[in-house]
Amino acid sequence: MKVIDLINSRKNTLFSIEIVPPLRGNNVEGIYQRIDQLIEFKPAFINITYHKDEATYSQLKSGKIIKRTISKRPGTVALTASIMNKYKVEVVPHLTCGGFSKDQAENALIDFNFLGIENLLVLQGDGGKDNDVFIPDPDGHRYAVELVEQVVKMNQGKYLDENMEQGNPSNFCIGVAGYPEKHYAAASLESDIQYLKAKVLAGAEYIVTQMFFDNQYYYDFVKKCRAAGIEVPIIPGLKPIALLNQVEVLPKLFHLHMPEDLTKEINRCKDNKEALEVGTRWSIEQSKDLIKNGAPVLHFYTLGAGNSIRKIAEAIF
Repeated sequence: MKVIDLINSRKNTLFSIEIVPPLRGNNVEGIYQRIDQLIEFKPAFINITYHKDEATYSQLKSGKIIKRTISKRPGTVALTASIMNKYKVEVVPHLTCGGFSKDQAENALIDFNFLGIENLLVLQGDGGKDNDVFIPDPDGHRYAVELVEQVVKMNQGKYLDENMEQGNPSNFCIGVAGYPEKHYAAASLESDIQYLKAKVLAGAEYIVTQMFFDNQYYYDFVKKCRAAGIEVPIIPGLKPIALLNQVEVLPKLFHLHMPEDLTKEINRCKDNKEALEVGTRWSIEQSKDLIKNGAPVLHFYTLGAGNSIRKIAEAIF
């Protein structure tokens, strides 16, 4: 079932989660254990992130240094199919501009279509650990709106091969990302919302936000989006604080604001266990407030926060 249909047919606020594929060399059991913790709360859908290849350097015994390009977290397509089959839940794989040429993106879309996957979250992707600025792949898309347009064309049976008169149409529901505190590369929140509107006009059917810790940013963002003519559902993305250093690390990594009250509470904690308790309580209060104010879905980023998300789910779902 498509995410947009799940949202439109809901009676209450839905629960969803995002998981990260295991590191190369690890097995899938850790992913299953994380989902097993949360499946009783009936997530409406599960997102799976995509991670592009990275260049690494290693020294051989001979002293020679070699460069290798590897994916540190491979398996998004296979993991998507595996979770769908094991848990009978809708799965939303991420598809990014980074790491794909246009032809490779089409091949990935064909794979997803063959597997019966109906949902995608389409993203630009980040610049990578060595780049602050996103650099597209050769013959790849620079902006997420271009990738949205490619998916929409494939839904119409239009493939990259211009000699193909009519291909088999796919049936993807497209989600995109939104940034309540603006994308770090945008000149302003207003201009960022215009870029978001372009993705919706191109065919995106819903929006999932970057994490935030002050709900007012989300409410203001939704209000500004509506004023700009964006009418699709806007899903808040949430991540509970789980470690003492996250009040400093997360704002730097994700270019977001950390509320002073939360920072003070975390700074009074003696260890990570206390920080986890504070972060869980804060996220429960965030969640209750968002539900009270009509959020369509609460979408939780699970990396490093599986235990606390279970406690949050127990309190609100």
